[in-house]
Amino acid sequence: GEHTQRTAMPPKAPAKKAAPADKAKKAALAVKKGVNAKKQLKKVRTKVHFFRPKTLRQTRDPKYPRRSAPRAPKLDQFTILKYPLTTESAMKKIEDNNTLVFIVHTRANKTQIKNAVQKLYEIETLKANGA
Repeated sequence: GEHTQRTAMPPKAPAKKAAPADKAKKAALAVKKGVNAKKQLKKVRTKVHFFRPKTLRQTRDPKYPRRSAPRAPKLDQFTILKYPLTTESAMKKIEDNNTLVFIVHTRANKTQIKNAVQKLYEIETLKANGA
């Protein structure tokens, strides 16, 4: 047969009685805070509609770019200015008003036209009329 050895456990220490002062402090706290202070009251709804609470919106912080190379701008100076206009009235403007006349891309705005002329012809542009 098997042999089991029993060791006597030390006798349990008697449960400590709470000091009367501690007990009184606990009771005072219970009176002050209320016994059911932990329970939260159900929020009273005043409106019929439920609006989802606004939560934290974090900015995008991608680990890698979703596109391998950045897109090249569609309207560069070569696409903005199509060709110079060489009609008689345009030639008259060039001579009399010191003005160049170009046929330009329909989607180009005045600032883009101005910058394109400055880049291509290296001249000071005062303004771009019509776009």
